[in-house]
Amino acid sequence: MRAISYDRQGPAADVLTLGDLPCPVPQEGEVLVRIHVSGINPTDVKARTGFSSTMAYERVIPHQDGAGVIEAVGAGVSPTRIGERVWIFEAQSGRAAGTAAEFVAVPSGNAVLLPANTSYEIGASLGIPALTAHRCLFADGDLKGRSVLVHGGAGVVGSAAIHLAKWAGAWVAATVLDAAQGAIAREAGADLVLNLREDDVAARIMEATAGVGVDRIVDVDLVANVTLDLACLTKGGVISAYAMRNAGDEGAIPLLQAMIAGAVFRFVYIYTVPMPAKLAAIEGITACLKADLYRPRIGLIVPLQRTAEAHLALEQGAVTGKVLVRVAEGEKGSIIC
Repeated sequence: MRAISYDRQGPAADVLTLGDLPCPVPQEGEVLVRIHVSGINPTDVKARTGFSSTMAYERVIPHQDGAGVIEAVGAGVSPTRIGERVWIFEAQSGRAAGTAAEFVAVPSGNAVLLPANTSYEIGASLGIPALTAHRCLFADGDLKGRSVLVHGGAGVVGSAAIHLAKWAGAWVAATVLDAAQGAIAREAGADLVLNLREDDVAARIMEATAGVGVDRIVDVDLVANVTLDLACLTKGGVISAYAMRNAGDEGAIPLLQAMIAGAVFRFVYIYTVPMPAKLAAIEGITACLKADLYRPRIGLIVPLQRTAEAHLALEQGAVTGKVLVRVAEGEKGSIIC
């Protein structure tokens, strides 16, 4: 099969190579998926650069997310799954091979039925972003009638959080850095969009919530935003942080202010989220997809041989929206939205 792989960590152009590798064979409890579209996440870039850890395998086929069709099953998996259109999550977690290849073998539970109305492009955009957003939003209960603040509302996880929160019946505010990002957050469904550089965010939030504050905050940069978060949070509200900007980032929590607010801090790293929570997320994401309310922005699609370019674009922040790799032969070429 054709696959992108690397045998050492480093810059994308230096270490990512396209070659022919053996096609995997599904083991007990696994399914073999023919990949149509592969999704790239910041964790894939961090693994390739060595930001997060050293290499655990001699050769790695990257990417955790993707979408395609089940071609074969291992022992213990019903053969009725063959032919299912699926989206994949955590393909390369604890394994050497991810979705940047024509085929990948994953545990059956990591290949989720894709609703008939959902494209492979959207399917490959789910995985880490959708599961992370769901955990940040719903770990502390239902959202119907509640209020949510999403930092980085134009980002991949941020827009996923907006989609899911609106589907669940919440009022959603989002922060952005410029007018272009603001348009993306509004398109995702945010009720109120605020510019971190220009608006008095806390004052606007309090005005919009009649002085009560928001129930949940989804934060992409807690170190920078913690004081602002506490100023926007209702008593007993939850702040969920899912990312860090730099290796070694440390930040002090204003303890007195947090205690007075009765604030709850939740830290979300999707790979360690308990499986029952992931199953609940999959159920919610599927319902949102079937309602046609999950519409991620696709920022870049490249063919498999240009995977290094896609990694670089994501690493440099040159693309707004999900970065995808089209794997299936005969599919469309590069698309920039």
